[in-house]
Amino acid sequence: MLPDHFLLGNSAVIHALLQVQPENQPVYLVGGSVRDALLQRQMHDFDFAVSQGALQLGRRLANSLGGAFYPLDEGRETARVIWFSPDGRRVVIDIALLRGKDLQEDLRGRDFTINAMALDIRQLQTLIDPLGGLQDLQSKVLRVCSPDSLESDPVRVLRAVRQAVVFGLKIPAETRSRLRQAAPQLAKVTPERVRDELFRMLEGAQPESSLRLMEHLGALKIVLPELDALRGVQQPPPHVMDVWEHTLGVMQRLAVVLRLLAGEHDPDAAANLGAGLLTVRLGRFRQQIEQHLASQLNPDRSLRSLYFLAALYHDAGKPQTRTHEQDGQIHFYEHERFSVRLFSARAHALRLSSQEIERLGTIIRHHMRPLWLANSEGLPSRRAIYRFFRDTGPAGVDICLFSLADVWATYSHTLPQAVWRKHLDVVRVLLDAWWEQKSQLVSPPVLINGHDLMQALELEPGPLIGDLLDAIREAQAEGTVHSREEAIAFAQAEVHDEKRGSRPALPDSP
Repeated sequence: MLPDHFLLGNSAVIHALLQVQPENQPVYLVGGSVRDALLQRQMHDFDFAVSQGALQLGRRLANSLGGAFYPLDEGRETARVIWFSPDGRRVVIDIALLRGKDLQEDLRGRDFTINAMALDIRQLQTLIDPLGGLQDLQSKVLRVCSPDSLESDPVRVLRAVRQAVVFGLKIPAETRSRLRQAAPQLAKVTPERVRDELFRMLEGAQPESSLRLMEHLGALKIVLPELDALRGVQQPPPHVMDVWEHTLGVMQRLAVVLRLLAGEHDPDAAANLGAGLLTVRLGRFRQQIEQHLASQLNPDRSLRSLYFLAALYHDAGKPQTRTHEQDGQIHFYEHERFSVRLFSARAHALRLSSQEIERLGTIIRHHMRPLWLANSEGLPSRRAIYRFFRDTGPAGVDICLFSLADVWATYSHTLPQAVWRKHLDVVRVLLDAWWEQKSQLVSPPVLINGHDLMQALELEPGPLIGDLLDAIREAQAEGTVHSREEAIAFAQAEVHDEKRGSRPALPDSP
């Protein structure tokens, strides 16, 4: 029943279990692990079920593999083993007690039929499939296991969305109706469980499709209620869509941008003129972008998935800031600030870390900066580059990538080639500064500290010292200050201007 390579490819885990579990105590591979094996998907996660001693088995398995053991739920006897395979893959192995009096009851109590199959690890070629999950998997149909599958755990509504999109499944009318009925119950689910399922969607290849299905099933307004107001909010040219459709468009284009610049080569995507120019102009940064995306603010969430949450909220403040002038012009003044507020409140509710909230808040707050630079004459100056990264730090790279999707979605099929070329050139200059000219344009070396500056200019402690140090570093980035002596002379001139009534110029504009 399973592919011939299954046992061989996962022999270390199976072999270790066979060694540490007595023959008279069955161990079953269950749920999504069986589904993925049948689909011949590469497996990083394993779910096993036993009738007794799950925690003890987890400890024995961890010792055998040389992995780490974690008791996920001691009361319900659920263990987790984290193991790194010889080829460096992180493998997560969960072992739980059967839910119910036997395996059949356990499987019938699961969410969907495609996840209600099992294999005895000593009889891997015999599929245990009481609900016809294999037939549904082959027919690409998502069906609930029982009438109360969703009522017993409403988070399964989100799981249905994710699996329908990932596996390209049709949802029959009866299951679709049950999903809509259960969606309001998501409000009662713990924020952490909702967050984790949401991020699994955002990690997928088509997060935009998942959000559309969430909206269709009535789950979006429960999980991310701030976004409901975006529908129907019209925008002026060059926008061709309302705020909600634009938001989904950004998500769709962002997936393409990341696939082209940090994923496997996609000749079909690159055949598009806009995508082709993107690859030609920015393809040389592929390795750096891949490394950047590999960094994590939280071990449970990728930076890539966080980008899509930022995309969802980057224009969330537009309904509150929309103004319709007498001349017919529509504006969204300072919508970025309001978007950050809405995002921050939702991020706290979802229990994101402070580091994640700060990073995504920076992306949302400054997401317009590359567009402003592209609308200026010529390419960004050394001063503009310095100020961009002074205000954004590492998030500046995130903003550059995000802005590509934002501009592309703004114009959609009407994107002028000249506009796209200019924006790509601005992003190229910024990324080049970050990765190839950092010590010159982004983080010039410190020439003088505050104590030495006060001593050299006979100044008292105060805000002026910080302003002078910032001005010196900006002058270094501009190429007008190169030494300690020049830094002191520059500061003296600034102090002279201060005494005449003008503080050192450090505007916030790009």
